[in-house]
Amino acid sequence: MDYKEYRRKYFTDPAPEPRYQVRGIHGATLFYEDYQAALHFFQQVFGPPAYVEGENTHGWKIGDSWLTVFPANQGSPQNIEVPIYLQTAEGVDRLYQACLTAGAHGNPPQDTLMYLPVRIAIVTDPFGVMFTLVHEYPVE
Repeated sequence: MDYKEYRRKYFTDPAPEPRYQVRGIHGATLFYEDYQAALHFFQQVFGPPAYVEGENTHGWKIGDSWLTVFPANQGSPQNIEVPIYLQTAEGVDRLYQACLTAGAHGNPPQDTLMYLPVRIAIVTDPFGVMFTLVHEYPVE
């Protein structure tokens, strides 16, 4: 299916008016029971955190957003997907491989349609959190 057909099939026309003037969702905060193991995973993938407040607050600056990790009293995040938008298709491939090397598992990168033509890979960290790695291709 090409992009024009995809838009006709799945997008409402006209699009509904937004209820709020939102600039975006700029971050994710995840709570992990095995906090030290989670920190190790994220440091392997993203390097050292850009923000550290005491022993229990670590944050990575990712684009114009923050990924913040805290300890949890019980369990780890469930039923959540954290999208990370990359500037290049090659960036999707590189981040996907870094996640696998650090212990994640996932579906290999592929080109498909998801709102726009994209390069996408889905990885699940060792604790069950899903990360969707995306590059949006330009639309002609």
